[in-house]
Amino acid sequence: MRVLLIDDEQMVRKIVRKMLERGGHEVTEAENGRLGLQELKTATFDLVITDIIMPEMEGVETLMTVREQYPSVKVIAMSGGGRTGNIDFLSAAEKLGASAILHKPFTLEALSTAIEQTFGAQKAS
Repeated sequence: MRVLLIDDEQMVRKIVRKMLERGGHEVTEAENGRLGLQELKTATFDLVITDIIMPEMEGVETLMTVREQYPSVKVIAMSGGGRTGNIDFLSAAEKLGASAILHKPFTLEALSTAIEQTFGAQKAS
């Protein structure tokens, strides 16, 4: 499966990339939503995994754009909270079309489960 991983933190991208590659996925990285959308214009992906809190283009905006322009691409949203305090952007991401959400930090098992749920839901529809 081709995965586009969008996160502004290089270390997070490195760790999540390794998790995904262990599962046999091909991973492309982008450090913000704007760059992620540029990747979507040039290549085909099955899944986008995006952070919610990022500079330049927030993950919620990225999610909304992906849902609108690439409706067949599934999206998993992730966040550790960051500067948002008590605002629950992951719940908002679900309401806006994220197939699954992940609270950082997460385990390989949680990531695998989110991917399975995302594509299990796709097969059912």
